[in-house]
Amino acid sequence: MDDVYMLADAVILDRIGIHLRAARLKQNITQQSLSEAAGVSLSSLKKIEKGEIGSFDSFLRILRTLGKLEVLQPLVDEEQMSPSEYYKLVHSANKHQRQRAVGRLDTTDKEEQEW
Repeated sequence: MDDVYMLADAVILDRIGIHLRAARLKQNITQQSLSEAAGVSLSSLKKIEKGEIGSFDSFLRILRTLGKLEVLQPLVDEEQMSPSEYYKLVHSANKHQRQRAVGRLDTTDKEEQEW
């Protein structure tokens, strides 16, 4: 397996297109039906399969339609907190909450007060 950081952007995009095309063919889906189901133009799909990903939105639609969105899962997962981090967060939030009021409501001269 190649180190992805050593690959040129064009090579990465080309490989993504190849994998998308292979996934489409493995599911026995034509380019026309995939483009219609994903809501992208046929020309956009053909470009993406050639490694010319011009629209990330179209790319996402194609991944979703092919059932391949899990490849992006690490990018959308929220970082999990350790139990000690969670404890600190909860206790720091509670530390700054007021427990009770210290003053009394002044009921005298209410008509004279202005906002």
